Amino acid sequence: MTTELTVSGMTCGHCEKAVESALKGVPGVEDVRVNLQSGTATVQGDADPQALMAAVTEEGYGAQLRS
Repeated sequence: MTTELTVSGMTCGHCEKAVESALKGVPGVEDVRVNLQSGTATVQGDADPQALMAAVTEEGYGAQLRS
């Protein structure tokens, strides 16, 4: 399963890595791709979308499911 998020508040490579690390810590995540320039995160695996958004929010960034 692929879940795509729009991530707000990222301004640099460190932000990108912080979001990636937070998402990788969510149970069920198999792979993560975070793109600073497009403000997106693509997550492979069967992780709960609400848990993914919560992990990003806990790092201090905004997250919404992409439609």
